Formats: sequence, structure tokens, C-alpha cells
Amino acid sequence: MVNKKIGRPTNNPKSESIHIRLDNESVEILDKYSKQENITKTEGIRRGIQKLKNDLK
Repeated sequence: MVNKKIGRPTNNPKSESIHIRLDNESVEILDKYSKQENITKTEGIRRGIQKLKNDLK
């Protein structure tokens, strides 16, 4: 029997998992942004992390 991978093929696999706790204000901001942009909360978090790239030295 051949093992097949399940799921969509991707050029950018997400192999890392991070679990966080957020305060109420952060959750509200993330919820509003996700609804406004019609994206998942996970994608909203990824976009926020990408914006941090500008602050790197």
C-alpha cells in the first residue's frame, strides 16, 4: 500500500506551530481585521508578523 499525502500542495508549507494567549483588546482587533479583509485569524497573524520585518535591524 502506498502512503499518499493528504491536503493541498503548496509552495510555502507551514511546518511550525505556535500557541499564544491574547488579551481581549488584541482578540477584538484581530477579529475585526479578519472580518474586514475576509481572511482567517491565522492569516491576519501572519500579516502582522510580516509587518514586523520592517523593524528588524
